[in-house]
Amino acid sequence: MVDISHNRVWLRLGLSCLGSLLVLAGCGPKNYKRDADERVYRIIDQKWEPEFGTKANYRISDVPPGPNDIQIANAVPASGLLTLPYALALATAHSREYQTQKDRLYKAALDLRLVEHGYETQLFGGGSVLYINDRNNLRRKRPATEIIQTEANVGFNRVLATGTQIGTRVATGWADVLAGRGISGWNSIFSAVVAQPLLRGSDPMIVLEGLTQAERDTLYQIRAFNRFRKTFAVAVATQYFRALELYDITQNTRAYHDALVALESQVVKLASAGLVQKLEVDQVQQDVLRARDMLIVAQKKYEQALDQFKLTLALPMAAEFRIDTGLVDTLKQRGLPYPEFAIDEAVETALCRRLDMANRADAVLDAQRVVYVAADSLRADLRLTGKIDIDTHGDRKIAAGPILDLPLDRVPEQHDYRIALIGLEERRRQYDELADTVRLEVRDAHRKLVETAERYKASSEGLEKAQTRIKRASVLMRYGQASSRRVLDPLHDLYDARNAATNALVEYAIATLNFYRDTEALQVRPDGMWEQGPELPVSSVKTTANASTTAR
Repeated sequence: MVDISHNRVWLRLGLSCLGSLLVLAGCGPKNYKRDADERVYRIIDQKWEPEFGTKANYRISDVPPGPNDIQIANAVPASGLLTLPYALALATAHSREYQTQKDRLYKAALDLRLVEHGYETQLFGGGSVLYINDRNNLRRKRPATEIIQTEANVGFNRVLATGTQIGTRVATGWADVLAGRGISGWNSIFSAVVAQPLLRGSDPMIVLEGLTQAERDTLYQIRAFNRFRKTFAVAVATQYFRALELYDITQNTRAYHDALVALESQVVKLASAGLVQKLEVDQVQQDVLRARDMLIVAQKKYEQALDQFKLTLALPMAAEFRIDTGLVDTLKQRGLPYPEFAIDEAVETALCRRLDMANRADAVLDAQRVVYVAADSLRADLRLTGKIDIDTHGDRKIAAGPILDLPLDRVPEQHDYRIALIGLEERRRQYDELADTVRLEVRDAHRKLVETAERYKASSEGLEKAQTRIKRASVLMRYGQASSRRVLDPLHDLYDARNAATNALVEYAIATLNFYRDTEALQVRPDGMWEQGPELPVSSVKTTANASTTAR
């Protein structure tokens, strides 16, 4: 006969055990997220070298900001004036491209954390509670059997730097027969497994290769992020300067149009007095219409540039703002100094300090390690293994001995080895290509500085001459001694000279930023603005090995 009270006691006990397991397994996702964030930024902070740049504005959007991070509303200032420093701060805080780069940095460190876990002691544990009701005995005219079975197991796995793999497991089971005939009692077992490679895969360098590469990938992403911050600041400033140029061109075009309208009124009066021909009135009016069309186009280009800039800053398209047009006046008052950089020192500085060059140099060493690992896989595989099982009755089972895998078929490994050799040559070529590209970028930036300085000087002289010609021609036309064409030509030349001067100013400012960016002398402050770094030449960025030696 079934003891109902006995059933209920063990059923409650089984449910209690199951509930305890569920509670232990019920860690909330918030705890996991917080733990992941803390580990990720601990990794990044440890690998962030001071020469990479200021440690600011690198935390992703769903974690608390750092003490130096920009915190600014995604909106235009109340004054409606969007200055260059404010635009850079806004872009740093809200640009979608910048956010993506921060996400990439986070994910690189998160991947490293996952790889690190593979070399840590990995614990496991769990259990089960099963209720079994066997009614097959009823057909044999025997009482039904009711059983509650519980089982728990704990253990760990670990991979050592020598390649040794260790695993242990403790399992305990208990069964209680609630009705009918059966057995009752505890049954537990302890087992341990150890495997040690003696040939292939026994070198700690090979065992830890996955961890080494993950650490270097994180370092590369930190460098890439800091390199991006510099190129990003220059790109935002370049957009701002281009918008300023288009605004100034619009103003120049409006002034040109207004001057032509004034000339038209003057020529009409002179034609009425018979001092100029009626044909000249038609010519001036035609130029007025052409200038009006130029003004419409210039205004459209300026507004398009502002909308494109809104996209960069992640501002709503409906946002309205003014840019700091006084910046162009400041550049004009300051003038353009002739660049006095030593081009050879600038190139050498770029090769030593560029963060992307450091990444490319270390990538050659990565490829060399891949070749070493692939060559090791061609060897014979000899492992010494051991296993022991012990149960509660004292019964013991031991197995130990070597396991040998001769290199009779290594076609897949041969394939990987050959690919690794080719990959090493590719990395060396990529390093050489980037070095030549850096030399080209620095030399082009230097040439641009010289060119724009000369152009500004020429356009300034042309501007003065056009203004003088307009004054003289206007006086002569007023007394009927010159045609209106003698005024129209200098007016157009004045318009061209003004635009050329503005373009030279903007191009010089952009070329200066490009030069400091390409030589890695540009430093980004926590507020998103830039400043010139150490004077040239400067010491090189730390790499795993000297880049020039590695690339040979």
